[in-house]
Amino acid sequence: MAALNDWLREHAEALDQSQDQADAVMPQLAAGGRFRVGVPTELGGDGGDVRDAIRAIAEVAEQSVTAAFVYWGQRTFIEYLLHSPNAALRERLLPALLDGRLAGATGLSNAMKFLSGMEPLQINAEVEQGGWRLDGQLAWVTNLHPAHFVVAAAVAPSDAAPPVIVVFDSEAAGVQRGANLELIALRGSHTAAVKLTRVAAGPEHVISADAANWLPRVRPAFLGMQCGMSIGLARASLAQAAGVAGSGRGPLGERIAAARLALDQQVETLLDGVATGRFVSHPAEMFRLRIALAGSVQEALMLELQARGGLAYLEQHQQGFGRRWRESAFIPVITPSLTQLQAALAKQAAEQAAERVAERAAGQA
Repeated sequence: MAALNDWLREHAEALDQSQDQADAVMPQLAAGGRFRVGVPTELGGDGGDVRDAIRAIAEVAEQSVTAAFVYWGQRTFIEYLLHSPNAALRERLLPALLDGRLAGATGLSNAMKFLSGMEPLQINAEVEQGGWRLDGQLAWVTNLHPAHFVVAAAVAPSDAAPPVIVVFDSEAAGVQRGANLELIALRGSHTAAVKLTRVAAGPEHVISADAANWLPRVRPAFLGMQCGMSIGLARASLAQAAGVAGSGRGPLGERIAAARLALDQQVETLLDGVATGRFVSHPAEMFRLRIALAGSVQEALMLELQARGGLAYLEQHQQGFGRRWRESAFIPVITPSLTQLQAALAKQAAEQAAERVAERAAGQA
C-alpha cells in the first residue's frame, strides 16, 4: 500500500486534470492488491467483506478521488459477481478483474435510479431465441479502459418480462465506446458514454434474472463503496486543516475536531448498516447517510479553506487544495445525485403521509 500511496501522491494532480496517466491507474491499484480486498479467499481474494472494500476505497480517496472512482467502479463490478447465482460467469471474469487485466464498469447507476422510480431503463432487450439483442446507451460510465472492459447493465426485455442484469463486453459486435468525457476534474478515470446496437446477450451473460429483488440486496454495497470517496476526501481535507490550524489558526481547532468526530460517527453507522443488512430493508437511512457524508465533505473543504486563508489561492502554497475543491464538486452529482436522493426521500415521505391519512380515514369509517 505504501508504494501505491507514493504513486498516487505523485500523480494526483495529473489524474485529476489530464488523461496522461489514465491507463496506469488500474495496474497500480491491482499491484497494490486493492481489488482483492473484501473478496473471499476461496475466490482469489484477501478475505473480509464489503466493509474492508469501503475502508480501502476511502484510503485511496485520501490521495486521489480519481483513482478511488476507478477503484469503486472495478470493485463494485466484482461485488456484483460475488452476489450473482451465475457461477460460470464469475469463474470466467473474476481472475482477470482481480489482477487488473480486465476493467469492470458498473453501468447500474441507471438501474439504481429505476429502482427508486427516478428514470426508465436505458437499454432495451429484444427477445430472440436463446437470449436478447441489446439496444440503447449509457451516457456516463467510469472505468471504460480502452484495452478491454465489461459493463454490468439492467435491460428491459421487449416481451414485458421483468428487468434483467446482464454483462456486455467491449469486444462484442455492436458495442461502441465514445471518447472520454471532457470533465472539469477526475479526467484520468476513463469516463465515457457507451452505445449498444444489436448486441447479442444470452444466459451466459446474466448476472441476475431477477433485477427487482437483486438490486436492493446489492445497493448497500454500491452506495457504501461510493461513500468511501466522500470519507477519504473529507479525511484528507480535515487533516490538512488540522495541520494548518495547529500552526496559527487555533480557533478553528474545535470545529475541526467536531467535524472529525461527526465523520467518524457517520463511518461507524455506514459500516454497521452494511454489515447487518439494515440498509437493505431501510434504504432511506442509507440515502440520508450518503447526503450527510456529502455535507461532511463540504464542511471539511470549508475548514481547510478557512485554515489556509488567502494562501489557498496561491499555487505554490495550496498543497492540493485546488484539486480537492474540484474533487468535492463531484460528490453531490455522482449518481444517484443528492437531488435525486432528496427527491426519493420526499416521495417516500409523501407516500407515508398519504398512508397515514388513509388509515385514519378507515378508522373513522
